[in-house]
Parts: sequence; C-alpha cells; structure tokens
Amino acid sequence: MAQLLNQTEIQARLKTLTGWKQNGKVIQQTFRFKDFIAAIAFVNELVEPAETAGHHPDLEISYNKVTVSMTSHDAGGLTSKDFDMAMTISELAEKLLR
Repeated sequence: MAQLLNQTEIQARLKTLTGWKQNGKVIQQTFRFKDFIAAIAFVNELVEPAETAGHHPDLEISYNKVTVSMTSHDAGGLTSKDFDMAMTISELAEKLLR
C-alpha cells in the first residue's frame, strides 16, 4: 500500500499541477471540452494509463464536462500515486484540448 502524504506534501505536489484542487481526501479537476463526443474521447484515453498504473480515477461526466477525482481508496487518502495519475490525466487533456 502506498504511503499517505501529509498536508505539507499535498500542498507542494498541488503546486506542480495546474487546475487541480484538494477537496478533503481527494484532488479533483473539471475539464471542459467542445462537446459530449470530445468529453467521452477524453474518458476513453484515460483507460490505458489507469489500467497500466493500476490506479483508477473517479469520473463524473456532464455533457462536455468531465470531473476527475483522485484518491487512494486503499490507503484512505492522498498518496503520490494520485499526483502521478493527475499529471498523466492533465497531459492527456492538454493534447485533446489543443
């Protein structure tokens, strides 16, 4: 099991991510796309890296918006795995939003 990060570590890691916010034991960001098809394409792009990492985001889809939440359920809070996956997700979103 991954080691929980303390609040100082969480804040330091958040500074390396654009647009991600902490909400209790979760970090999250809402990505906005041009339409529903683009939002679903983004979600589909998340499958492979999440499976490879063995770390899966919680997703909420509302038309052209996808809210991605990361937490390490097994550890009971935020770990480095959450921030690594958030970085990967941000990079995928950036490619699709160009």
